Amino acid sequence: MVQIFGEFSDSPTNTHEYLTMGFSPNSIPLQQRWRNNGLSADFLADYLTNFFPYSDDNDPPSIERREEIKGAVSYIANELLENAMKFNENTSQYPVSLQFQLHDDHLILRATNSLPKKNVEGFQLFIQELLNSNPDELYVRQMVRARENDSNRSSGLGLLTMKDDYKAKLGWKFETVQQNPGVVVVTTAVQLSVISEQFFSDLL
Repeated sequence: MVQIFGEFSDSPTNTHEYLTMGFSPNSIPLQQRWRNNGLSADFLADYLTNFFPYSDDNDPPSIERREEIKGAVSYIANELLENAMKFNENTSQYPVSLQFQLHDDHLILRATNSLPKKNVEGFQLFIQELLNSNPDELYVRQMVRARENDSNRSSGLGLLTMKDDYKAKLGWKFETVQQNPGVVVVTTAVQLSVISEQFFSDLL
C-alpha cells in the first residue's frame, strides 16, 4: 500500500544531477551520529553548489547566492537526516538514505527511513496539520505541545522552518514494504526553487 501527502513525485524528469547517500542506522549509537549527520549534510551542500551554472567566482552577488543556497541545503539536509535517524524503526534492517536531485529550475532533497507502524498514524495527522495550518499558528501550538510533553521527541519545527523560511514544497510517501513483520517506509521530499530570484530575495 502506498499513501501520498503534499507535493510528492517519483518522476526523475529533467534531472541534471543526483546523488544518493546510504546509512546503516544501527551500526553506531544515535548520539554518535549527530556529528556525522552534520558532516553528511555539509558534504551534500558543497557537492551540489558545484552544479550551478550562474555561479561566477569573480562576481560577489553570485558568490553570495551560492553561499545562501549552500546554507539552505545544508540546514534542510541535516534536518531530514536527523529526523530519519531519530524516528527510524530500530528493529528493521532497512537502510536510511539521503538524496538530492537537481532539475532545470528546482532541486529536491529526499530522506527515506523505515517507521514503526504504531507511529504512522500520528505522523500522518501531523503532516495534514502542517499542510493545512497557518505556519505561525502551528509554530505556537507545537511550542506549547513540546512544553507540555517533555517526552515528545518531535516538535516538527524543522519542517515548519523549511516551509515558512525557505518557501519549500513538502511531500511524503508512505509505503508498506514488508508484511510479516510489518515494515513501513516513509520518504520525505523537500523541493526548493533555487534558480528563481524570489528564492534568494526571501532569504535576505
